[in-house]
Formats: sequence, C-alpha cells, structure tokens
Amino acid sequence: MRTFVRPFTAVSLAVCAFALLPICCAAFAQEAQVVDGMAAIVNGDVITFSQVRQLSAPREKLLRSQFTGQDLENKLKEVRQLALKDLIDRRLIIQAFKKESYQIPDHIVDQRVHDIIRESFGGDRNTFIKTLEAQNYSLGEFKEKEMERIMVQAMRSHNVKTQMIASPTKIEDYYRKHHDEFTTKEEIKLRMIMISGQKDTGNAQAQKALAEEVLGRLAAGGEFEQTAQVYSEDSTKDNGGDWGWIQRNTLAVPLEKFAFNMPVGRISSIVDYAGNYYILKVEDKRGGTTKSLAEMRADIEKKLIQDEAAQIQERWVATLRKKAYIRTF
Repeated sequence: MRTFVRPFTAVSLAVCAFALLPICCAAFAQEAQVVDGMAAIVNGDVITFSQVRQLSAPREKLLRSQFTGQDLENKLKEVRQLALKDLIDRRLIIQAFKKESYQIPDHIVDQRVHDIIRESFGGDRNTFIKTLEAQNYSLGEFKEKEMERIMVQAMRSHNVKTQMIASPTKIEDYYRKHHDEFTTKEEIKLRMIMISGQKDTGNAQAQKALAEEVLGRLAAGGEFEQTAQVYSEDSTKDNGGDWGWIQRNTLAVPLEKFAFNMPVGRISSIVDYAGNYYILKVEDKRGGTTKSLAEMRADIEKKLIQDEAAQIQERWVATLRKKAYIRTF
C-alpha cells in the first residue's frame, strides 16, 4: 500500500470545505423527503437521486427565488444534470485512487474534522455532533465523505505537473488579446443643464436664446449648481444638474462624445441634441487607465497555469469516462 501524503493537505484544510457539506445546507433538509432511487451506475458503484439533490440543493434554492414555471423546471433539470455529472466524475476519480492503492492517513481526516469544528462551530464538538445527528449523519459517515473529498483533491493535484510555467510569449499574447481586463472603467463626475427646445409657451429660437443666456451667466462666473437649479428642465434640476459618476454608454452618443473628451472643470458650449439644448461640466475623472504588462505579468502567468491545470485534469477525467461503464437513469 502507498500512502498518498502530498502538500495538497495543507491547501485543502485551508479551504472552507464546510460550505459544501450537507449539514450546512438548509435546503438539503427540505429535500430529504424526496423518494430515493438510482440516478447512475459507475463501474458498479451506485449514485442515488438523493445524492444528486443534496449536491444541487444550494443552487436549486437560488433558482427557486429567481424563476417560476417552465423556466424554473428547465433550470432545475440543467443544474441536476450538472450535479450528476460532477458526482460521476468524483466517483471515477475515487475509483482511480483506490486502483493505485493510495491511502490517506486517518490523522489527515481527523485534522480536517477538527478544523471544521473550530472554524464553523467555534470549537464546540457537541454542537457539531448534534448537527450531524439532526441530518441523520453519523461521525463515521461524515469522516468517510471527507475522506473521499480529500481523495478527489489529491488525485486532481497528482495529475498536474508541479513545475508548470507559462512562456513569456503566451503571457504577452494573453495581455494583447484581453486588454480590456487590465483597463479600469472610465468614469466622469458630471453636471448638466438641459433647456427644452419645445416649450409650449415659446419657440425654439427663444429657447436657444435662453440657453445662450445661461451659458453667458456661467462664462461670467456663475455657479453651475445654482444656475442648474434655476434654469435646467430635467430630473436633476433640484440637485443642481448632478449626474454623479457615470460610465460610457450612459448618455446619448453626441452628449457622451462631448462629456468624455472635456477637460475637468471646463464648461461645454451649447450642445444641440434631439431638439433640446445642453450645457455640460465635468467636475472630475477617474479610471480609463491600463495596467502595464510588467504589472500584470505575475497574475497572467498564474491564470494561464491554472487554466492549463484545469485542462489537464479534464483530459484525464475524460479518459476515465471513456474506459468506464457508466449508465444513467
């Protein structure tokens, strides 16, 4: 027998695995009355419907708050199919672990349980045991599930090269193709005065003359906020024409073009758009800057390595599926 003790143990113990456990899922308690049956057979091992629903319960709870009717039914079917696929893959990985005659020392599982009690139950073992009992789990069953979880983590790590690197060429190529990922959203802090060109009591010429008068007052040193409160005719009037911080695609294109190209503190000329007259002032700007390749190189390399590791793992699991006898019901 080979003892499979690798650095994965420290990582796995640090992960909040308890979020995945049935004793932490209120939704599972609601699903516990579902009539059970075989959902799949994997090389002779049975996966039950209750196992599928246990895994999908947290996601199902969220879906039920977002969808109804046929849309809900379609979403539930999809999430249960994904849960079944995940359970099948886990079972194949555990079978591969056992086939290699690896072993997880008992103290690793005991440490895992100890950390769960400490992190999720404030170190109160009695409360932990009572919670298990309330969900019809024995401590032995719980440890067995944790053992299987560690097996899966170990085998996934075992099939990835520990010294993987991303070449400089791949890093640079990723940076060029995903430029937007490294650019912060451009925003401006905007105030705007709108003078309607379609006043019932006047005509377009008179309204344009009013807009020119307002612009003159501003040019002479009038406060934009106070002027907007007096003359502006849109919903921001009471706030002194304040639009707050906005991103691109918030304003109509002609207004956006003016606003995002104006220097901070500058007051625009009159913008004639859709029969109305607009005067804009940009009070501040932020974002719109792109981090350099040098700044992002380490993060890109990490992502590329993670993506490659995920692909390697998926190819490995695909070979297990191909060799296995799998039947779903």
